[in-house]
Amino acid sequence: MSIKKRPERKIVFYDTTLRDGTQAEDISFSVEDKVRIALRLDELGIDYIEGGWPGSNPKDMAFFREIRNYSLKKSTIAAFGSTAKARTAPEADANLKALLGAKTRAVTIFGKSWDIHVRDALRISLEQNVAMIRDSLKFLKTAVPEVYYDAEHFFDGFKGNPEYALGTLQAAQEAGVDSIVLCDTNGGTLPSEITEIIRAVQEKIALPLGIHAHNDTDMAVANTVAAVQMGVGHIQGTINGYGERCGNANLCSILPNLQFKLKLDCLSEAQMGKLREISHFVAELANLQPNKHQPYVGSSAFAHKGGVHVSAIAKNPQTYEHIPPEKVGNHRRVLVSDLAGKSNILQKAAEYQIDLHPKDPLTHEILNTLKELENQGYQYEGAEASFELLMKKALGAQKRYFELIGFRILSEKLREDRAPVSEATIMIKVGGKVEHTAATGNGPVNALDNAIRKALEKFYPQLTDMELVDYKVRVLSAGKGTASKVRVLIESGDHQDKWGTVGVSENIIEASWQALVDSINYKLLKDEKAKK
Repeated sequence: MSIKKRPERKIVFYDTTLRDGTQAEDISFSVEDKVRIALRLDELGIDYIEGGWPGSNPKDMAFFREIRNYSLKKSTIAAFGSTAKARTAPEADANLKALLGAKTRAVTIFGKSWDIHVRDALRISLEQNVAMIRDSLKFLKTAVPEVYYDAEHFFDGFKGNPEYALGTLQAAQEAGVDSIVLCDTNGGTLPSEITEIIRAVQEKIALPLGIHAHNDTDMAVANTVAAVQMGVGHIQGTINGYGERCGNANLCSILPNLQFKLKLDCLSEAQMGKLREISHFVAELANLQPNKHQPYVGSSAFAHKGGVHVSAIAKNPQTYEHIPPEKVGNHRRVLVSDLAGKSNILQKAAEYQIDLHPKDPLTHEILNTLKELENQGYQYEGAEASFELLMKKALGAQKRYFELIGFRILSEKLREDRAPVSEATIMIKVGGKVEHTAATGNGPVNALDNAIRKALEKFYPQLTDMELVDYKVRVLSAGKGTASKVRVLIESGDHQDKWGTVGVSENIIEASWQALVDSINYKLLKDEKAKK
């Protein structure tokens, strides 16, 4: 059965990567990471970005302060928290005060919909819980333009005690919230149950509904799509499905499913074309290997290996592809004999204002260089500055700002109860003049960073504005222990921008040096472009 497009329905996308996503094992974003991700989500066209729980930790409060320094084009920042505590007036509750202190246009709080949680976790009466929900939401609606209510464990609560679960929603409705979000918090509900329960809710609740699904049964995307087919218009999820336990509903699958399969108007063609790039960007900042088998955005999503498949797609790609890969920023790959990839190079060249044509031999050269470097372990998602420099070097358009003659790094630990001391000595040449200097730092990489910039600041004083913001290391070679190849991802910034660079080597100092040099070269390059 075909699904007709319903243009009158507004689909709202609410991203929780910066809050729910950080609850995933092995993920920890710095404040700078969260800002960079928020800016990319805004570029993607996400309506709401949940920045974190301001009452829970200093990092989230720092994010809410920092993000106010940026002008977002589309996205609204939301703060997240819980209802007031039992026997505490909303105006006196520390959590609600922290939410107001975040100074966001939108606030989302959760409350208990499952009577088991009310009795066993909160240890209060069912009536008290309903009052907490109503009173907390009423208080927030008087102070914040937009208030959303996450009905935690709603589907489990409905299956156990439907009358009470619906009663908690009615309390939120009486408070006048903007939307009620039904949460499958344990991730154990099936799509058929989602449909049946939402139908029951729609008979009692007149407010717009949302869906927030977890992936414990691998049903989060399916449950979200089922909810949308029932008329739900507020969609919550995370990039790459990051989240606690088995994760959350994956927006990288939900967005194209709704746009291409249900024919709903979600993102512009240009925005949807950035989906793979943003998926990999977030993975890099999370210091996780992108899932190559992820639908739509994974590197294997449109990869073909079997002889029958390869023969068929050469004649008509529709034979083994459900959508053109370019629609989500991906590309077709024929394993062993790769026939595609130039479109990505040309797209990036246009973005960097580099004049490059499909038939130019340099386009093919850049593509081959990129493939070889990726084979060595380089990844340019999250390291956009290094990729721009790579293209300019291939075209002979990259100015050489300095030449390394050599460097040496010493680290010594003088006492067991004291941290090691690192010192870097470096010799460089700039315009025929040799500069020899040394600097100390908190570790060998920091010492090297301080030394190179100390040597160069005499020639390029604008480097005083630049700082190393973040530093990540990933081991690439399995089974080699401390001899493994590593990838270093560095984030640098100045008063205007932040940018990422990458280096790869068996020697962590060499990998760090590559990323540091790219970072400095990019700073000097962008300052030159700004003057023109």
